[in-house]
Amino acid sequence: MKRVRIHSGHVGLVFKNGDYHRVITQGKHWLGFNERVITYNLSLPFNAPQALEVLLKDDALANMLSVINVEDNQIVLVYEYNNFKRVLTPGRYTYWNSLIDYKFVTADLSKIDITEPIDKALFSKLEVNKYIRAFEVAAYEKAVMIVNDKFEKILEHGTYRFWRNDQTIKIAKADLRQLQLEVAGQELLTKDKATVRINFYAQYIVTDIETALMRNKDYEKQLYITLQLALRAFVGAYTLDELLEQKETIATAVLQDVKKQANTLGVNVLHAGIRDVILPGDMKDIMNQVLIAHKKAQANVVTRREETASTRSLLNTAKLMEDNTMLFKLKEMEYVEKIADKIGEITVAGNGNVIEQLKDIFSVNK
Repeated sequence: MKRVRIHSGHVGLVFKNGDYHRVITQGKHWLGFNERVITYNLSLPFNAPQALEVLLKDDALANMLSVINVEDNQIVLVYEYNNFKRVLTPGRYTYWNSLIDYKFVTADLSKIDITEPIDKALFSKLEVNKYIRAFEVAAYEKAVMIVNDKFEKILEHGTYRFWRNDQTIKIAKADLRQLQLEVAGQELLTKDKATVRINFYAQYIVTDIETALMRNKDYEKQLYITLQLALRAFVGAYTLDELLEQKETIATAVLQDVKKQANTLGVNVLHAGIRDVILPGDMKDIMNQVLIAHKKAQANVVTRREETASTRSLLNTAKLMEDNTMLFKLKEMEYVEKIADKIGEITVAGNGNVIEQLKDIFSVNK
């Protein structure tokens, strides 16, 4: 016989002739003939020296152990004193339960949603993150969630995490902000066969995300085509002059026509307008000539109107002077004053009466 000592924080398993016999704890113990002891640290996981099922037949030893069975499509998160330590993959694990406070959280990877009590801070750790797939929906977005090619639900803004498994998850997003769609450089024929290039825009917002993403393919492209066709139809009903004069009317008509069709796309068109009407080079020259001729005609009308008014004024003045001698004399003095302003020098002879000579110079009636 021999005596062995088991220190604090350890246990010993006693084997006799290779077979498990008993467990011994802290203190001094006597070993019988052909008995040997294997010492284990209670702060470390237990690695069985032989089949665990044999050892667990001993109730004393079984009560000292926590056996964790991790099945396929499962993982187990191990916590020590509520602090995460490691992830256990499928298999069997054994821990001593008398020294360290362990907690084990089993996660079922065969489902999609993470319903286990796992702190979100752990999702960023590599050991856990590799089992998770994450999707982010921005604050100005909504998304539809499709599981195994079947619509599941609508996701509001936020970060979503799901277990990574063989089920397929797709996320389709839609921007909920006010958006603008440009229909640029459209070459169209007017009613009088004039070719014009039009830049058109529309502002819209997605109102029904399920309709937009699930019931329509490429709703933005469909909205573009709808605007394009409506614009083509309305422009073709106007002559070039009418088009240039009634741009706002046409834009309003296109908006009202497109609104009905946009609702079937899950979209509400808020505003639309013609930004530019671009004429080809030869048409631009013709329009410039017409404009010049029109402006010249306007200038001639204004000139004739002013000449007529001036002549009428002169005639009225003449009639007044004919009937009023004093007015005629005042007009004479006005003209004399104007003439005197333009004379730089007046020469008079010294051998005559100076006053009489000046009178003779400015006298109208001699």
